[in-house]
Amino acid sequence: MSGGNLFQLLLPLLLQTFPDYSYMNLSIFFEPLNEDMYAALNKPRTLGAYINRFVGKFPDWRTADIALIGVNEVRGLDTEEASEPKAVPAPARAVRQKLYNLNKGTGRCQLVDLGNLRPGITLEDTYLRLKEIVEVLISYNTIPVIIGGSHDLEYGQYLGYEHLDRVVNMVTVDSSVDMTEDPEATPNKKQLRKILMHEPNYLFSLGQIGYQSYLVEPEVMATLEKLHFEAYRVGEVHRNVQEMEPVVRVADLLTFDVSAIRHQDAPGYEPANPFGLTGEEACQICWYAGLNDTLTSLGIYEYNPELDNRGLTAMTIATMIWYFVEGFYHRKNELTFNSKQFTKYAVAFNDDNPDRMIFYKSKSSEKWWLEVEALSSDKGSRIVPCSYEDYLQAIKGEVPNRWILTQARIG
Repeated sequence: MSGGNLFQLLLPLLLQTFPDYSYMNLSIFFEPLNEDMYAALNKPRTLGAYINRFVGKFPDWRTADIALIGVNEVRGLDTEEASEPKAVPAPARAVRQKLYNLNKGTGRCQLVDLGNLRPGITLEDTYLRLKEIVEVLISYNTIPVIIGGSHDLEYGQYLGYEHLDRVVNMVTVDSSVDMTEDPEATPNKKQLRKILMHEPNYLFSLGQIGYQSYLVEPEVMATLEKLHFEAYRVGEVHRNVQEMEPVVRVADLLTFDVSAIRHQDAPGYEPANPFGLTGEEACQICWYAGLNDTLTSLGIYEYNPELDNRGLTAMTIATMIWYFVEGFYHRKNELTFNSKQFTKYAVAFNDDNPDRMIFYKSKSSEKWWLEVEALSSDKGSRIVPCSYEDYLQAIKGEVPNRWILTQARIG
């Protein structure tokens, strides 16, 4: 049995027997940072001066709001038969050098940097190792921000939610949809299929943002439609990036493939793509993710420092993380809809439509939610994020597509 599998089996017992086991032993999975390299980044009022990082003593992440994790694993870019980890330029190091030099935002800042996760013996072991790290961190309400190699690592990030015993919502930002059935494809092109096929199945919804039609197989898009998942082309993001806010707001975890950003703003990936999100749009999406009260992990993948001669991609990613952190510290805790924080709207319908549709609007943030009744009376209802445009569509007598997709999923 591999070390990753053994740890997975023993962790629940160890946590019950020794409550401080996870705190004392997470350090064995991480490589400390180079103290000489990061000591120079402790400039007053910059993030580097406020981040407790692993250079000697492993930081107490239990009291932190956000934990940075570097994962230098790129075997997902090759065939699945690849076994030994490759020696690659550390993507997180370049990002850290930019991030630590950014000025701290307003409010408090309780961040830790756990260093770089040691790759497993096999790629699957790395997934399981990442799973355990994510599982433990979110159990302590500490949000992992993963700066990774290949995008298939999102599979390990997703596995970290298996212990919750509830369905979860996932959003991925990518220029393609990594669900190919091609047996010759590399792992970073088919991890979404692994997620969909995983047992037990606890994925309720998947939102795909920024895809480009000419990079996606028609059969893949047909699968997304059949499963009643939301997908938005990059042109739709360009037209109105604000409409992506309710898509992101539903997520428990969000993953971001750097290839979703146009090459002009982030050249550190391959193959180069002249089209995609702008750097500003990427930061806007990360700001939405930070604001999301339910989001508990963020992964940013596919950055290759060897292709980033002037550090532009590292700066773009660092700024995305900065906006995520700022968004987190502006959360409103808007999760209870029977409070005086919300205004309730009822929209009446006729004909074959539902009798009425219930909307909620926050008095402080002015965000909107939509209550969706299940087709089966024993399944109750679900309140999901929506936009003001959905409300305007309803008062015109049209059923919003978001309502239709959600009801189809809950049955």
